Amino acid sequence: MSQTFVVNLLVYTGTDFDQTFVLEDTQSNSIKDLTGFTACAQMRRYESSSKTADFLVAFANDRTTGRITISLGASTTSDIKPGKYFFDLLISDPAGTITRAVEGTILVKRAVTR
Repeated sequence: MSQTFVVNLLVYTGTDFDQTFVLEDTQSNSIKDLTGFTACAQMRRYESSSKTADFLVAFANDRTTGRITISLGASTTSDIKPGKYFFDLLISDPAGTITRAVEGTILVKRAVTR
């Protein structure tokens, strides 16, 4: 069984957002080799509501570093209403096993400068 990393994020409307995570193999306590993995991430107002946005998910060029980045462009964050949201990042290994690697809340705040 793997651990899910819980984190709270802050996003400002009308700005680019990105967050990089370094995933760890919980059985060996070493960096997780993400070679052959796929991933997806979404945010929602409530866990049961329709999605607010899909994150762009990118792996590091060297997937053995365990680095994975989620991002939203300014055009996407401009359309999000300020408030509290939920998100998660799912990864799928080469065998097709899906794991929730990261989850948490996102506080969306209106940027002051526009």
